[in-house]
Amino acid sequence: RIVPLLPKQRQTLLFSATLAPEITTLAAQFMRKPREVQIARPNAVAVGVSHRVHPVDAEKKRDLLLHLLAADSRRQTLVFARTKHGSDKLCKYLDQHGFRVAAIHGNKSQGQRTRALADFKAGKTTVLVATDIAARGLDIVQLPAVVNYDLPMVAQDYIHSIGRTGRAGAEGLALSLVSREEEGRLRAIRRLLKQDLAIEPIEGFEPAWNLRLDGPASAMRKPGRNNGNAPRNSAKPGKPSHARRPHAQRGKEEHSAGNKRRSNWRGNANSRKA
Repeated sequence: RIVPLLPKQRQTLLFSATLAPEITTLAAQFMRKPREVQIARPNAVAVGVSHRVHPVDAEKKRDLLLHLLAADSRRQTLVFARTKHGSDKLCKYLDQHGFRVAAIHGNKSQGQRTRALADFKAGKTTVLVATDIAARGLDIVQLPAVVNYDLPMVAQDYIHSIGRTGRAGAEGLALSLVSREEEGRLRAIRRLLKQDLAIEPIEGFEPAWNLRLDGPASAMRKPGRNNGNAPRNSAKPGKPSHARRPHAQRGKEEHSAGNKRRSNWRGNANSRKA
C-alpha cells in the first residue's frame, strides 16, 4: 500500500533485525539489485555466552527457577515463558516470593511494556518475564543472564532469546530448564548451534528420568534425512539386505499398473467423447 504512493525515482533502505525468507521475498518486490549489509552470519551466537541445561521434572520447574534466582537475587535476569498466560502466572509466583518482577507480552499495552522495560533497565525490577515475540529486538545493556523457562517451539527462536545477553563483547549466561517433553526441542537447538550444551542437574531437583542427547552436536542430523554414510534403502539391523526389495519391487509394479489403468481410462474417455 505504501510503495505505490512513493516516487518512482527513489532510494530505498530496508532494516530488519533478521532477514527471514519472507522478508527477502518482500524486499525483492520493490528493490532493484540492493546491496546487503549484514553484521553477523545467520543463527550466529555471541562467543561470550555460556549455555547450561538443567533437566527437571515439569512440575518442579517453578521451584528450580526460584532456586536459581535466589542464588543471586541482585542479578538482573530475563526469563522467557512460552505463553502470555504462563508469563503472568510466573510473574505472580515470583512476586509472591519477594522478587521485584514485571512481565512483557502481547496482551500488555504499549505503555505497560515501555514502563516495564524502563524499570528493568533502571534496576527497579530485577526479573523480567517475557514471551519470545514480545522480547524481539530488546536492547538491554549488560544483561548478565537469560533463562529459558520454556524452550521455544522453533529452534531459531533460541538464538533470538539468548541474544539479549552477551551483547557487545560482554559475557552472558543462558540457562534452559528442560522437562522430558522438551527433549526433542533441545536436540533441534543443538543441531542448529552445532555445539554441545553443558547438562547440569541441580542437586535437589534431579528429574526422575535421564536426559540423553546421543552423539556430538556436529554429527547430529535431522530425522529421516540421509547423511551420506549409508544407502537410503539399507536394511534395518538384524534383517538381511534383501529384506525390503520385494516390497520396493511390488511398489514399482503397482505404480506402473496404476499408470496403465489411468492411461486406459483416459483413452476410453476420449473414445466415448469422440
